[in-house]
Amino acid sequence: MTSSPEKSTPSIPWKTRLSIKVISTLTDVMCSKNGTVKRGVFNYLDLKSSAKPKPYFSVSSTDVTVDSTRNLWFRLFTPHISTTTNTNQSLPILIFFHGGGFMFLSAASIAYDFVCRRFAKKLPAYVLSVDYRLAPEFRCPAQYDDGFDVLKFIDDPNNRILLPENVDLSKCFLVGDSAGANIAHHVAVRACKADFKSVRVAGLVSIQPFFGGEERTQAEKRLVRGPLLVSVPRTDFCWKLLLPEGANRDHASVNVSGLNAEDLSGLDFPDTVVIVAGFDPLQDWQRKYYQWLKKSGKRVKLIEYPNMVHAFYIFPNLRESGQLIAQVKDFVTERMQHSIT
Repeated sequence: MTSSPEKSTPSIPWKTRLSIKVISTLTDVMCSKNGTVKRGVFNYLDLKSSAKPKPYFSVSSTDVTVDSTRNLWFRLFTPHISTTTNTNQSLPILIFFHGGGFMFLSAASIAYDFVCRRFAKKLPAYVLSVDYRLAPEFRCPAQYDDGFDVLKFIDDPNNRILLPENVDLSKCFLVGDSAGANIAHHVAVRACKADFKSVRVAGLVSIQPFFGGEERTQAEKRLVRGPLLVSVPRTDFCWKLLLPEGANRDHASVNVSGLNAEDLSGLDFPDTVVIVAGFDPLQDWQRKYYQWLKKSGKRVKLIEYPNMVHAFYIFPNLRESGQLIAQVKDFVTERMQHSIT
């Protein structure tokens, strides 16, 4: 199940390696041995970007509250380029879920604000970045509830005034990386069972999804050194703080393709693209997910970056980061053409 990297070390420049080292060290420091997160300290260190109503890098953004009682909101990114000057030309919408091990970061974090801005400009598309609740203060299924409730919110005709006139809700794509890709999968399953008025999930983009299980895979055993954002101790800590008390890593939220997996055979699950990196300790779980979708009779494509690490695409200086954005654009374009025909 494991695909060996072409090189013994990932092909990333020293500045990116240094950034990964700093992020990894800070993540470990923020995780207390008593099973809590030093939330106040992390929020201070997590540099954030405010919404920008005026175009910035050809994309404007606004924040919309979904439910103030649980601080559920999203940031909507609007591209301002030649293809969007005609409001009669509809555009798809990407529902984006950020990574961070279910415990860190937000839709306002600078890295993810910039990622969504790139998606909006390059595709082009509207991008709706969900600011879901974090563990351990809120354990699962809170994150899945928040994601699905955002879909219900934009499907509600009473909220249509909050969205651009030319957004096509029948061309809705769920996109997530790492923990966000885990959330996107579970939201997609729920969406298959929902009776939406306008929203139709046309595709799922799963960027290095954060899945796992009780067993230790070959990649988890092998990839223990180097510039890695993900390690077995870190993932174990995240699962422990996310899952309900008493649950293990074969819980359906973690091991989505295991014995407790959802039966997809009777569901109209969206076409999916799964993106895997050769220096990501999670890669074996990601390939199992891909194989499980195929065995379930679903249309799924696997894209591999043999010499990249977990979350490589958030570093815009990497050539592969731009390639990933382009491949997501190709997937969205293909799915939109398919829906027309």
